[in-house]
Amino acid sequence: MEFLQIFALISTFPIIHSAQSLVQLKNNGYEDIVIAINPNIPEDIQIIEKIKGMVTDASTYMLEATKNRVFIKSVSILIPNNWSINSMYGRPKSESYDKADIIIANPFVRGDDPYTLQYGGCGEMGRYIHLTPNFLLNDSLINIYGPREKVFVHEWAQYRWGVFDEYSDDQPYYLSASGDIESTRCSLSMTGVNRENRCDSTQCSLQECKIDPNTGLYVGKCMFYPDMFQAAEESIMYGVLPITMKAFCDHTNHNTEAPNKQNKFCNYQSTWDVIMKSPDMVSASPLTNTNIPPPVISLLQYKDRVVSLVLDVSGSMSGANRINRLYQASEVYIMQIIETGSHLGIVIFSSGATVTSQLVKITDNSKREQLKVLLPTSASGGTNICAGVRKAFEVNKGLDGVTAGTELVLLTDGEDSGISSCFSDVTNSGAIIHTIALGPSADKALEQLADMTGGLKLYASDKLDANGLIDSFGGIVSNSGNQAEQSIQIESTAATVKNSQCLNDFVVIDGTVGKNTIFLVTWNTAIPKITLKDPKGQVFDNNQFVPDQVSKSARLTIPGIAEKGSWEYSLCNTYTADQVIGITVNSRAANSNVPPIVAEAFMNVDKASYPNPMIVYAIVTQGLSPVLGANVKAIIETQNGISHTLDLLDNGAGADIIKNDGIYSKYFTNFNGNGRYNLKVYIQGNGKNSKLAVPTNGAPYSPGVVVNGKIIPNPPRPIPNLQDLALEDFRRTASGGAFTVTNVPSGSLPDVFKPGRITDLDATVEGNQVTLSWTATGDDMDDGTAARYELRLSPDPQELLTNFSMASAVNISSLTPQPAGSEEIFTFTLEDIAVTNGTVIYFALIAFDEADQKSDLSNLGRAVQFVPPPPTPTPVPTTTSDISAIDGYFSCLRYCWNNWNPDCKRKKSKKNL
Repeated sequence: MEFLQIFALISTFPIIHSAQSLVQLKNNGYEDIVIAINPNIPEDIQIIEKIKGMVTDASTYMLEATKNRVFIKSVSILIPNNWSINSMYGRPKSESYDKADIIIANPFVRGDDPYTLQYGGCGEMGRYIHLTPNFLLNDSLINIYGPREKVFVHEWAQYRWGVFDEYSDDQPYYLSASGDIESTRCSLSMTGVNRENRCDSTQCSLQECKIDPNTGLYVGKCMFYPDMFQAAEESIMYGVLPITMKAFCDHTNHNTEAPNKQNKFCNYQSTWDVIMKSPDMVSASPLTNTNIPPPVISLLQYKDRVVSLVLDVSGSMSGANRINRLYQASEVYIMQIIETGSHLGIVIFSSGATVTSQLVKITDNSKREQLKVLLPTSASGGTNICAGVRKAFEVNKGLDGVTAGTELVLLTDGEDSGISSCFSDVTNSGAIIHTIALGPSADKALEQLADMTGGLKLYASDKLDANGLIDSFGGIVSNSGNQAEQSIQIESTAATVKNSQCLNDFVVIDGTVGKNTIFLVTWNTAIPKITLKDPKGQVFDNNQFVPDQVSKSARLTIPGIAEKGSWEYSLCNTYTADQVIGITVNSRAANSNVPPIVAEAFMNVDKASYPNPMIVYAIVTQGLSPVLGANVKAIIETQNGISHTLDLLDNGAGADIIKNDGIYSKYFTNFNGNGRYNLKVYIQGNGKNSKLAVPTNGAPYSPGVVVNGKIIPNPPRPIPNLQDLALEDFRRTASGGAFTVTNVPSGSLPDVFKPGRITDLDATVEGNQVTLSWTATGDDMDDGTAARYELRLSPDPQELLTNFSMASAVNISSLTPQPAGSEEIFTFTLEDIAVTNGTVIYFALIAFDEADQKSDLSNLGRAVQFVPPPPTPTPVPTTTSDISAIDGYFSCLRYCWNNWNPDCKRKKSKKNL
């Protein structure tokens, strides 16, 4: 329980964000940047003022840093609805917390480090930037991180342009090819001093760093203190505290030897070279007039949530049990998912549209029941999607006369040739439309409605045991950022159960959830025999579950906070034939001050063209802290109902670029036909293996600077204490929405996917013995087993990067590749290279599959031969003048008597010695 006491001190826990940034670059200016304040932050107008100042100053600094190419033109600040209402605040449209580029939220585990969540590779856009209120309000932090506007540009470069840090907390120093100890930085022309803060029993002082004789590197906690005033202007991705830092390293000064993320992930390209390849810079020529206007800053405040269900009741919905599943899933949304305090309306459509319920504010279960009974149960007629959309706009105006910022949940299984007729109405409405495509024939333009409005794109097949429709509704939660109000899906599973057979398993309720916990059992023919046992042995059965024969479901609501631990269930089919039986469990945060464990799933793109591989991502967090050691499985269902299971990994290999960051990933290459695909993930945490970690990729902490030859130290960086933050057992499921695939040929598919690139090659050399290690790649990206490896070495890294086939080959035929994700270790003896002290050797790998397709070149493994110098012999004193070099009374006395020195014999007293 100690970790709960720690979490109780935390007043906010922002949700993971959608990748649907609204930012646009027009005429060199960034428009529609969204900065969202978390609703759990106490009201403080100074936060808004500090954001304004930071953004205004950052615009000018960004223009200078990008050599007059881009600046900030407009920003929207989202203000929580629990702050005071102000007539000056506008209403959000498509802007929302889940689409924010920058979130302002209290820290979770460690201090006030600005932080960018990056999950993609070099040049790929990140997820969001996180800044704390204290970072904005506390001016003393400027000494540690640098001016806020410069920190903003440092983080923006990671978030928008996909570059990486040029410092390294893991390897702060390295041996250069010339044998010098260098601080990991770019550029090398940045000057400063290396010092270690050493303490005795009374005080601490900065002293010269000591060198480890076995490695040649500094030992202990040596740190680099840059000169505040210096000639070097690069690089912003190292740090922004020196006043002169106003540029990115380019090809003329890039430090290719530095063991940092930029070199590892960007194949040794400079940050400026990567930035210049971004779509932003390709379209932005340098401005001739640099007199830019200050950014236009809009203040927007959340209102009450307004949602209308827009449900298809056309004739096609009567087939494949769709109308019954619509009722069942919509009922789950009304009774379990939508947050209390929201306003909900219902519109049905076929050839025309009908309002079955105007907006009703959800205040208690009676309001939910009132809406539930109005759900449709029959289907007939044609399909007029626009009629339903327009009617829902009318309903949504019922709160305050506007549609901007309101939401539609549009479900349909049919095609409508006239759907484009309401595109202009949709754009002008400012509403957000979440689309759910049901079955294989749902209109292909549905996704356009979602794209136009920033809504979710969801899909459910006609496969009954996939629970796809319930999962789709389960993912449509509030976008206000108040996670304590949101429903969290603990379990969602279904299976075809034979007569007299049972679906047996257990559900884990961990300590971060348990409020408003609902167990929902579903079936398609007859109610099963239900047995549910809580962790203390109390049994719930059909007598406690409340059945609904219309929705073919039975619900059990646990009062108060559900008991922690494993809830065992048995769902037995008493019907004479096979039927699909399912169970869904939803809960909410047990404590509004304790962040629940949450999961989010998504693909790297939502439209793919064969044979381009896709990447599946699942982010598992508690607050802003990544959850490590979870078992994460992704289920991808094709349009024709075929499912593929993938084990997602957080191992820093294959599709996963950073190890232990709580982002689990895997390549997806098992394409099976064109059309819509659906993603769902299952997450299971074992208390023995799962734990919290400190977020990686934080802004650089500066230990201090040198001013006029004097070191001005900063306070030490806060050290997180994670030893008591081990996690309990937990389970989660999450819908990753829909994506579409095109250009898949019919028939058997050829082997077109090559092995994935190896990104974690590491090398060490001792004498003539070299040891290499890396994570095995696969036959198809990071799946399967590669056929063979090709290994080459060179003292020149550029030879490996630009002319790999001409570098010296190493015989690696004795190594049989392991399955993807395994650890590979290869040791060999150097024969043709004379290794001397300070020799630097680079290594690179390529993997081949059975079709002889080769992977991209791996990262470079760098090994430095360092021969420790022989120990310096202790000098033997020969005269009385050397006695002072021997410490201690007894050492001196022993010398005197052993050598019969008459001077010593006359001075045998302790005082004189």
